[in-house]
Amino acid sequence: MSKVTVVGAGNVGATCANVLAFNEVADEVVMLDIKEGISEGKAMDMMQTAQLLGFDTRLVGCTNDYAKTANSDVCVITSGIPRKPGMTREELLGVNAGIVKGVAENLLKYSPNAIIVCISNPMDTMTYLALKALKLPKNRVIGMGGALDSSRFKYFLSQALGCNANEVDGFVIGGHGDTTMIPMARFATYKGMPVTNFLSAEKLDEVVKSTMVGGATLTGLLGTSAWYAPGAAGAFVVESIIHDQKKMIPCSVLLEGEYGEKDICIGVPVILGKNGIEKIVELDLNADEKAKFKASAESVRGNVNALKDLKLV
Repeated sequence: MSKVTVVGAGNVGATCANVLAFNEVADEVVMLDIKEGISEGKAMDMMQTAQLLGFDTRLVGCTNDYAKTANSDVCVITSGIPRKPGMTREELLGVNAGIVKGVAENLLKYSPNAIIVCISNPMDTMTYLALKALKLPKNRVIGMGGALDSSRFKYFLSQALGCNANEVDGFVIGGHGDTTMIPMARFATYKGMPVTNFLSAEKLDEVVKSTMVGGATLTGLLGTSAWYAPGAAGAFVVESIIHDQKKMIPCSVLLEGEYGEKDICIGVPVILGKNGIEKIVELDLNADEKAKFKASAESVRGNVNALKDLKLV
């Protein structure tokens, strides 16, 4: 009997829960939110599609009742607030850090062996906070960002190639942010062949730039953050864990010397299975990629230092 909890029944959390149910990733999916009736209503709405879509997963919604999350195998945290006009980075960090820390502690009370998947922003920083606050081994706290960024990279590659997105492979490392992510163009392939066989350097550079501002582009179009791809990316990470798929997925994880970095959570390729992070895959980066990764790590470290200044870790 497999069980997944999704905390936060907003657009991203609800989409994640819906994808988990539709794909029958777990036997039971619990959605929890602090707003009365929201998760119950969304869970009921989703369950009323079960006979239409043919899935058997049981969806349960609850308002702040962590007892209902008991014995979850994986817990996904999407809760937090978006940055508001006039709000400083430190203020946003302080608010969201308090929310994520409280949520994570409550989850662990009822599911002490759960693996935590963090989607809340700023994601690399919240992953670090959850890891330090819960004092869990690093294999059990995972930031989702790289899975989303890589999916966006593959989308833009497929658009440039004019091909089926399922025949393209590519991934993104580094921080989960417009200026910190690093789409790894050198490793991108189309049907196993380097995309450089099909795209000019200029076109590939366009793809990289489009990927890096992918989230901002959608925010501009939608007037709010995207949710379909972020929710699906969270479910994709959960599925590899619950089904012990051993997929290689870029995720934000604690580095302890890998890639020349320590005491920081940042996106790198990892193998995900039933134990969470089963292996960190170290790529042989060239000089340019190493420089970009170092710059990305320094940017992420700024937020980590802000957490420390606020005495949150």
